Amino acid sequence: MTAPSPTSSERPGTTASGGSAWLDADLLAPLVRDELAVRPAGPAAEVLAAEIQRRHGDCVVAVLFYGSCLRRQTAEGVLDFYVLVDDYRAAHGSRLAAAANALLPPNVLWLEHEADGEALACKYAVMTVADFVKGAGFEGIDGRVWARFCQPAALLFARDAATRSAIEAAVASAVTTMVRRMLPFMPVEGAVQRFTSGDLFHHGFRETYSAELRSESEETIAGLHARDPERYDRVTGAALAALADAGQIGRVTGDAGGAFEVTVRGNEVRRGRRAWRLRRPLAKGLVVLALLKTAFTQDNWVSYVIWKLERHSGQTIEITDAQRRHPLILGWPVIFRLLRNGVLR
Repeated sequence: MTAPSPTSSERPGTTASGGSAWLDADLLAPLVRDELAVRPAGPAAEVLAAEIQRRHGDCVVAVLFYGSCLRRQTAEGVLDFYVLVDDYRAAHGSRLAAAANALLPPNVLWLEHEADGEALACKYAVMTVADFVKGAGFEGIDGRVWARFCQPAALLFARDAATRSAIEAAVASAVTTMVRRMLPFMPVEGAVQRFTSGDLFHHGFRETYSAELRSESEETIAGLHARDPERYDRVTGAALAALADAGQIGRVTGDAGGAFEVTVRGNEVRRGRRAWRLRRPLAKGLVVLALLKTAFTQDNWVSYVIWKLERHSGQTIEITDAQRRHPLILGWPVIFRLLRNGVLR
């Protein structure tokens, strides 16, 4: 991603001091726009995106590619997409699935597809643009959207310019939401918080993984930032400047090493920590409901849930044929074992 040339911020509340961490709120939108547009996706992602569009038809308004396969530029494993649609009923063809998606978005679906003799697999979340925008924002209960899209993503398809603009704005919002939610947890010295983009995003990824019942190693969490630290310096600086301009945080300064200082106002650190800690158990509850929801909205949902838990815990989960056929009745011993072993917590 090529960043625009830095400009000096003259707004009250922010101060730019050179280097790669440019404190200019106007940089965030072009940074996001360029990243969504030019980050290479690879042929497998393009093939699967086209197959998703074929499966759901004209109701698809956008396809976003994200996750580990995008970061590693590989088709080995399961690719991750968000698919934005006009209407849930048109997308699913089922009143039950549509109602479940509207009540607790997104529905997550599984797709296996063969192209040129290669077996490809992906999972994709289905949402309307309106629900995606809401999920990227600060007021939502959980972080399933903003925790993913504060990271690099590729917009593989957008129906029109208006849709593209809405998605770009939502992804920029995801970045500012992550920064604003996690800023209260940065160290406080007197009336100033001092931290780096790595400090903030390491904490943010750790918190949001925990809120989704995903047990990721510290090495994996650190690797998300370490893959492109300058990118995170840029978006952190731009997001902090945007938040300061909006009066949502205090004065911000930054230096050439990607380190930042934010002036603390009143008891906003305590309020911010309390707000996230109240949301975190609610977010976990939504994730549990979402996993249960897959029983009614996805074919082969047991295999998907087991794959998901194995993927994020590193543990093999074995179930009997009877449990696979009747998971809602016979699966409780497995759930209790996962709780005991710390896979679910």
